[in-house]
Amino acid sequence: MDSFVGQEVSLKANTGRKKVFQVKGILEQTYPKIFVVKFRERQVERRVSYSYADLLTEVVEISIGENRIGMETN
Repeated sequence: MDSFVGQEVSLKANTGRKKVFQVKGILEQTYPKIFVVKFRERQVERRVSYSYADLLTEVVEISIGENRIGMETN
């Protein structure tokens, strides 16, 4: 994931009870256990962070262009 820092990503996260959070933003930083995506919502800059375990369990999906990032992509 480190190689994608600074690139625009599409994030799709399952928030429970059939609710899905979708946003386009910038992969801002990666850490050993989490990654951070920055986006704008109603003229306010926000950040969300998710763990790599969320990618493994498919709670979160990240796409860059046509490529979906999963744990097979380091």
